[in-house]
Amino acid sequence: MTQKFYSLFVEHYLEGLLSPLGSVEVSGVITDSERRGIVLFFPKGTIQTERHSLGLLAKVAQSDCSIEVYCEQISETEVRSCLHKLLNVFSTLNCRVSAEGKSLDDNNLPRLWILVPSASQDLLNGFGAQLERENWSSGIYFLPNIFRIAIVAINQLPVTSETLWLRLLGRGTVQQQAVSELVALPPENIIRRNVLEIIYRWRLSVMTQTDLTEDDQELIMNLTEAYQEARAQAVQEGVEQERRQVVENLLRFRFGSVDEELSRVVNNLLLLAPDDFARVLLELSSLSREELLARFNSHQ
Repeated sequence: MTQKFYSLFVEHYLEGLLSPLGSVEVSGVITDSERRGIVLFFPKGTIQTERHSLGLLAKVAQSDCSIEVYCEQISETEVRSCLHKLLNVFSTLNCRVSAEGKSLDDNNLPRLWILVPSASQDLLNGFGAQLERENWSSGIYFLPNIFRIAIVAINQLPVTSETLWLRLLGRGTVQQQAVSELVALPPENIIRRNVLEIIYRWRLSVMTQTDLTEDDQELIMNLTEAYQEARAQAVQEGVEQERRQVVENLLRFRFGSVDEELSRVVNNLLLLAPDDFARVLLELSSLSREELLARFNSHQ
């Protein structure tokens, strides 16, 4: 089952969200048999998770970690494979610190977070995975601490703003609900804006692809609302940029340059309704600088 495009989305998404908080490394190798997106994260400082706008994702990334996102339920074999890779990482880290005459604190070992749309109770029981309700929400299961692994069943996460950025990596109605919440955020929300841009660019990259699987197509359908919102935003920004360029060119031709005062006039002109905007453009050639500034003083 091909998951190349799903994996690309996951890596771009997590890299875009986490890069302001630290160093992000993606797997760099995505093949036709790849079933997950893999990200390594190293925070650049203490993350105030209780106040951070990334909510639960910021809490997951508060220390060195690896995040692997699967597009479907995983098997015991795949969990064991994850454990095998993580133990190899621990061995490498121990060798490094031993060569420096130091010892490695087990509590500082990176944790592996396995994100899945859902997880069977049999799998969780088989690995002794337990909830930690005192510190973590429902849906997050920790294997015995010696393994440094947690499994996040995305469909079990509470539907709150704190979990939104993880629920966007879910499936079906869980992801669709998260997309609706994303679009409903205030337009000035910087994370909303960044995520919409990530979705927009990713969707453009797969528009011409023909080898999409059913899972890829489902992801596209789930993200359609966000893509359409991002597209509308991009069109609007393009229109505003074009209008700004027209006004600045006219003012530059009329007065020789666009200084700070005239820049404020431009900003106020762009706030006008289309009909008012067009009328003022027609009048620009007959207005003196003083008349123009006086006319828009009330708009400042």
